[in-house]
Amino acid sequence: MARTLRVLTLLMGWSCVAIGLFHVALGNAAIPGAGSAGATVDSWGRFMGASFVGYGLAWVWAARQRPVPARAVRWLAAVFLLGGVGRLLSLAVHGRPQWFQIALAVIELTLPPVFFWLADAEERALSGRPEAAAVGR
Repeated sequence: MARTLRVLTLLMGWSCVAIGLFHVALGNAAIPGAGSAGATVDSWGRFMGASFVGYGLAWVWAARQRPVPARAVRWLAAVFLLGGVGRLLSLAVHGRPQWFQIALAVIELTLPPVFFWLADAEERALSGRPEAAAVGR
């Protein structure tokens, strides 16, 4: 489980970095259904893309720590979950978005519980606690 945590954390980080750079480079064109949203939304989207790069780098930082810090993983997963909750709020207020946004919401609502569950796997494995004996093996 400790290895799974490390791999998922690193994958999450580099995915967020790539997605953020994609948004910085393409602006509105990176958002399905938002191609004609105008200069204001384009500016906001590129800024948020840069913020997402920073968020991804925080995941990469966490993945490179020994042990992977459970507290950081839980905070980062909570931020991701908050994004999914934001999508649900948008759905309630404005209705159904483009299908890809629904797929992203599913990921943003289902992946954080996995991280919450795995968050302390490496810390437990390295502490030598009996309940961690099978962790990471």
